[in-house]
Amino acid sequence: MGINVESLDHVTVQITDVERAKKYYGGLLGLQEMPRPESFDFPGAWFRAGSSLIHLVGQPQPDPETRAHFCLWVTDIKDACKTLEAAGYKTEWNKRKIPGLERFFTRDPDGNRIEFQGPDGSVWAA
Repeated sequence: MGINVESLDHVTVQITDVERAKKYYGGLLGLQEMPRPESFDFPGAWFRAGSSLIHLVGQPQPDPETRAHFCLWVTDIKDACKTLEAAGYKTEWNKRKIPGLERFFTRDPDGNRIEFQGPDGSVWAA
């Protein structure tokens, strides 16, 4: 008996403009868009992030901004930050250090908080 969790399958992110969100998640972040079931008769899109999915679900108004977030692991944290900043997105480096990691937060076009993590070279150096 009990629960044996094997992995995280997906996270759901509420968005107000599907095409704008596709440009962010598929274009800027470079995630692969995945097909959605035809029975999903509401606006949205799915994207693959490694072995997990991000389900974008359309709604009329954005959710209030909170500290709730999901995290994406990237191979080059500095380049990810520069790319987001060059596209006009504010980034905030986290002051609470995790050994071996660098990390920052940003928000998507609807204000959803996203953390980015990557190796700082001290622990997971190739």
